[in-house]
Amino acid sequence: MSIELQARASRFSAFPADEYDQYVARHPHATPYHRSAWLNATTSAYGHTGWLITVHNSGHLCGVLPLVEVKPPIGAGSLVSLPFCDLGGVLADSPKIREQMIAEARALAKTNRVKTLEIREGGAALETEQATDALPEHTKVRMLCKLPENSEALFKSYKPKLRSQIRKAEKNGLRAELRTEADAVDLFYDVFTQNMRRLGSPVHSLRWFKDLKAAYGEHLLISVVFQGNKPVGAGIVLLGGRQACIPWASTLEEFNRLAPNMLLYWTLLSHVCDLGYTLFDFGRSTLGEGTYRFKKQWGAQPYELIWSEHLNGVQKTASTDSAMTDSNDTGASGLSRLRPLIEKIWRRLPLAITNWLGPKLRRYITL
Repeated sequence: MSIELQARASRFSAFPADEYDQYVARHPHATPYHRSAWLNATTSAYGHTGWLITVHNSGHLCGVLPLVEVKPPIGAGSLVSLPFCDLGGVLADSPKIREQMIAEARALAKTNRVKTLEIREGGAALETEQATDALPEHTKVRMLCKLPENSEALFKSYKPKLRSQIRKAEKNGLRAELRTEADAVDLFYDVFTQNMRRLGSPVHSLRWFKDLKAAYGEHLLISVVFQGNKPVGAGIVLLGGRQACIPWASTLEEFNRLAPNMLLYWTLLSHVCDLGYTLFDFGRSTLGEGTYRFKKQWGAQPYELIWSEHLNGVQKTASTDSAMTDSNDTGASGLSRLRPLIEKIWRRLPLAITNWLGPKLRRYITL
C-alpha cells in the first residue's frame, strides 16, 4: 500500500534547525544559501519571517523549500526563496515531492495574503557560444567555475595575461589577508559602503553582515586587500557542501589601477581550492557585459538562472530581470525610467546619509 506524502508549512523558528541543515548538507543541489544561517540572519537583522515547506516520509525529511516573507510598510508582501541572493528553491527527493511543496507554498502565499511567491533556482550549463547567442539581450546567468585539486593547478590553468594581473597587484604593493574573526566584517563594510554609494545603490546594514558572520561562523570567509594599512578591496565567501560562493566583492575605485580585484579573487579562489572545494559560484551576471567577461577569464561558465514568479495561481518563469516585470505595470516601468536619476542623486549624498538611509530601503529590496 502506497503512503501519500503531505507537504506542510511551518515557521522556520519552530522547525529543528539541525534536521534541516543535515538534509541540506546531503542534497546534491543545495547551495551555501540554503543553510539555516541565511534564514536566521534575515530574521535577526531585518525582522523578516522565515518559513519552511517540508515533506517527511516515515519520520525522515525528504524535501524542503525555504521561504522568507518580506512585508514592506506599504503594499502587499512577498514570499521569496531566497531574498538578497540568486538562489534558494526546492530541494526534494523526487519530482512529485517538489510539486507538492510548490503547491503548499502557493497555499501559504494565499493564506498570508502576500502578492507574489518567487522561487529562484539554478539550471543547466550554457557551455557553447551558440547557446548563449540564442538567448535574449540582458539575460542573467549564474557563473560557475569547477576547481582542480589544488591552487597550483588552478594558477597553471590561467592564461598568461591573468597570471600577470595577479602578480601586478602584488608588485604594486598590495597584500591580501584572509580573516575569520568577527571584527573583519567592519573592514569589509568600510569598502563595501563606499562602493555601493558609487554605484548609486542602497547598502545592506552592518548588522546584516554581522549576523551573517555569527550564523555562518567558519563557513563565512572574508578577504581584505590592503595598501599599507588601508583596506582597498574586500569580499565575502560562503561555504557549503563542496561549493563556495561569493555574494559580495568590492574595491575602491581610486585604487583600481593597482588591480586589487585580481588579488582579492585569487586569494579567495586559491584558498577554497586548497580546502578541497570543487565548485566556485561567482554569482549573477548579464551575458556579455563587463562582470560576465571578468568572471569568464577565471574559468567560470554560464548556467541558467530560473526565477519563477507565482501570482494569483499563475506561474511566470524568466531568466532576466526585465522579464520578471510586467510590461503593463506602469508603476514598475515608471520606476525603471526614474532609476538613472535616483542613482545620480544617491551618489551625491554624504556617505553618512547613505549608510543610514540605505539599510532602511535595502531590507525590502529582495534582489
